Amino acid sequence: MTRRASLVGTAIVAVLIAAFVALIGGAFSDGARSTGPVTAFDAEQLCNASTIISVGAGLGMSTRDQTIAVMTAMGESSLRNLPYGDWETSGVRNPDGSPTTSIGLFQQQDDWGTREQRLDPPTAATLFYNAMAESVPQPERDALEPTLVAHRTQVNDDPQHYERFWPAAVAVVEEITTTDAATAAPCT
Repeated sequence: MTRRASLVGTAIVAVLIAAFVALIGGAFSDGARSTGPVTAFDAEQLCNASTIISVGAGLGMSTRDQTIAVMTAMGESSLRNLPYGDWETSGVRNPDGSPTTSIGLFQQQDDWGTREQRLDPPTAATLFYNAMAESVPQPERDALEPTLVAHRTQVNDDPQHYERFWPAAVAVVEEITTTDAATAAPCT
């Protein structure tokens, strides 16, 4: 793809996200934004959620699996593609005492892939879905609580860490998958 074509594609995605955000904001008669789960996220966060959903759909993952992925990214990075992690912000270490190397939407460490892969939202989402499918195969994945699926995939210290993000993830996935403007093209 040429640089010009890439810029045009990026501009189209930006317009679609702006339309999505306007649609959500304009859904209230007095023009005020709701304090609900979906409107708590800005355009960048919703773009990242849309990318996670689109990648999951492309891989044939269920809506529940896509929601688990969005929930996980909410719990790891607040749906932001962070070029840093827990070590840099609070000195968190791995169980073996080494500094963490977590980055990106899913705060994936070095063993997940290269820095470039972990900071590329579609690739990071693919890495997450592949790890989830390997760590928690079907039908076991559907039988477990979403937080436990995320925990077994991410190997987080607290198995219940992601639980509080489930309602917001459900609302975001539902909104994105039912809004034409958001599903017209994935964000990158």
